[in-house]
Amino acid sequence: MNIINYLKELLKDKTNNYSLREFVIAICVILIVSSWFAQLLFSVSTPEYMFYSIVSLIAAGCFGYSIEKTKSNE
Repeated sequence: MNIINYLKELLKDKTNNYSLREFVIAICVILIVSSWFAQLLFSVSTPEYMFYSIVSLIAAGCFGYSIEKTKSNE
């Protein structure tokens, strides 16, 4: 499986449809990793409240995904 197909599969939800929640969580993870690299390489610091708010968004998305019920086809 190539990288593009893998990334497309990451953005799908339990019903195998593309979901905005997975897209937002992916963007937040990219923001966290890029801010970490910026702090390591360029000594650019991210304000704490911004970091914690982005991590909270990721946690809320993961929590919402865990309590979401799959739709039955009945």
